[in-house]
Amino acid sequence: MNETLWILFALVDLCMVLVVYRLFGKVGLFGLMVFNLLLCNIQVLKTVELFGLTTTLGNVLYASVFLATDLLSEFYGKKEARKGVLLGFVTLLMMVGYMQIALYFQPAASDFAQPHLEALFGFLPRVALASMAAYLVSQLHDVWAFHAIRARTGERLLWLRNNASTMVSQLLDSVIFCTIAFWGVFPMDVFMEILLSTYIIKVAVAALDTPFIYLAKHLFEKQRQVQSA
Repeated sequence: MNETLWILFALVDLCMVLVVYRLFGKVGLFGLMVFNLLLCNIQVLKTVELFGLTTTLGNVLYASVFLATDLLSEFYGKKEARKGVLLGFVTLLMMVGYMQIALYFQPAASDFAQPHLEALFGFLPRVALASMAAYLVSQLHDVWAFHAIRARTGERLLWLRNNASTMVSQLLDSVIFCTIAFWGVFPMDVFMEILLSTYIIKVAVAALDTPFIYLAKHLFEKQRQVQSA
């Protein structure tokens, strides 16, 4: 059940990247990066079983952030891709700060939400710190690697710069995030399983997004040229 749902979720999410880009262009990609990044940091608190491995939910949405970053890199260049990365970082930082302030408000006698918010967002600072560090390092590396490969291959081999930049960046992201967020929280065997499964799932989605970046290149190149004119 989980595996089928995961595949469908991944396909829908990757399709939505193209839909949002078609409707809103570059601004849509910026918004999508922010939206998916915030949801990832909530969904990552849930662990699930996928293909016999224990992993965190949120990997699908986070992988599509890399697709959005690569689309920005491919269509608009390094500067705009970095802008999207920094926008996501600042927004995540604001969410963490605002939700910590919200928890300090004394709830009314009739309130039922405080315990649930504390359960989710009380743990959030550590997860958010892990996410912000992993996100900033991995995304900036992704932008750098994408353009480093493009500088050597030109317009050719889009699949190579998409996959190579993302898969190495995902490894950096997984190691940094899991170490900061989960070291000491889970037994070592569970920690290593989460780290390994997290990376495997991210690599699978990264490979899955390759047809989508080619489809975007085919469908939206003219739209991009009009917007840049």
